[in-house]
Amino acid sequence: MKEKRREFLKNLGRIAGYGVLGGLFAGFGRSLWPNILYEPPKRVRLLDPKNLAEGMNYFPEQRLFVFKKGDEVWAISAVCQHLGCTVNFVPFGGKVKKKILEKEVEEEWEFHCPCHGSKYSQDGDIYEGPAPRGLPFHPLEIDPATGYLVVDLSKEVKKDWRLKLS
Repeated sequence: MKEKRREFLKNLGRIAGYGVLGGLFAGFGRSLWPNILYEPPKRVRLLDPKNLAEGMNYFPEQRLFVFKKGDEVWAISAVCQHLGCTVNFVPFGGKVKKKILEKEVEEEWEFHCPCHGSKYSQDGDIYEGPAPRGLPFHPLEIDPATGYLVVDLSKEVKKDWRLKLS
């Protein structure tokens, strides 16, 4: 009886030892393939500014609105600040006087979230719905090597920030 128990415990110890060694080798083997998270780049080249249309330009891959008015351009995120839906651009077809947050303003467009009803003024300020904050503005620059318009989606700028093209 003692011999059977002793043999059983020896075998159990061997199995545990082999399991530990197997785990060590598996961990070593796994370390040969690093964990890499493939995220889209945060600095994105958009297009030659000469090809930018006057008014609103939408870039669906970046979920970004780029506006051009004369020689000024600016970029507003199209990502709703509530749950990340893509907001819609709603033009008014001219200047419209509206009362937003107790202020009388003239607007040419605004943004509406189709998911939960958030509404943003043309300056990206939230004035209706569940979104906790307004739409962020992102900095633009001209790439000196290519002359293309580049946006940095990892940074935010004030809503009155503009890039002069001339």
